[in-house]
Amino acid sequence: MPFGEYPYAIDDKGRVVMPPDFRKFVEDGMVLTRGFEGCVYIFPLSEWQRIESAVDELPLNDKAGRDFMRFFYAGAQKIRLDNQSRISVPNTLRSYAALEGDVVVTGAPKRLELWNIDRWNVIIAEVQMQPPKQEELPEVLRKLVG
Repeated sequence: MPFGEYPYAIDDKGRVVMPPDFRKFVEDGMVLTRGFEGCVYIFPLSEWQRIESAVDELPLNDKAGRDFMRFFYAGAQKIRLDNQSRISVPNTLRSYAALEGDVVVTGAPKRLELWNIDRWNVIIAEVQMQPPKQEELPEVLRKLVG
């Protein structure tokens, strides 16, 4: 599972270097898509295939499922690292996540996240100032921190 946070800069062509610690995680290719809280999620192809299987099970008459597909799936782009270990972030995702200048690439369970540095700092500051209460955490996390 990838972890850590790595500051980088995104160039004017939308390219950002993949941190060395994360390259093996996505060496076979990856899918970028809209993430929650205004970041870009980066899934290795193996994890994206699991997501595709789940999305395929969503019934067409489920509005929440359709909304999720529009947000998450429609914005997806399959990419690979270039020869300089960079990824090219499509314009739509750069715009969605306000990716320009300084960015942060972070590890997360089963994915990476790409953040605008200012948004990242706000998210982390909010969690530090008001950590989740134990009763608000999913059961699996309550066992870890309890």
